[in-house]
Amino acid sequence: MLKIHQRLGLITLAPMAATLITGPMAKAKGRNGQTITEPSNANLDFHAALGGTTAALYFSTAYFAIFAPKIPNNPKHGAIRFHEALAFVHGPGMVLTPIFGAMAFEQEQDGEKVHGAASLHGPIAIATVCAYGASIVAVSWPIHLKFWEKQ
Repeated sequence: MLKIHQRLGLITLAPMAATLITGPMAKAKGRNGQTITEPSNANLDFHAALGGTTAALYFSTAYFAIFAPKIPNNPKHGAIRFHEALAFVHGPGMVLTPIFGAMAFEQEQDGEKVHGAASLHGPIAIATVCAYGASIVAVSWPIHLKFWEKQ
């Protein structure tokens, strides 16, 4: 189960990064009292689809980590403890990001400037991706690339 967790974790990184990259294209453009012009439905739908895919993969990955059998008398050490501690950052981020994104979408659809908790959608998404990436690096550092080494 932990091997599946590792593979799904790496696979999840691709749509997560793509969702972060497409975020600015899904934002209404009005500033400083200008009329808000809505982003195209294609941009919104693509960003939402990537976000949904990311969430599904993320929670599948978490399932395999949470329900993996524990090895008795095997204490967790350094990198694994840090990896698990970061889950307390990116886990809530993966719950809050889509909620605040839906709130921001509703506010933009109503012609309002995004305000309140919905304005935290982007910063929470960035923090979530950073914590998720740090979590992956924590358990894979140092990265040993062997494709150029002589056998």
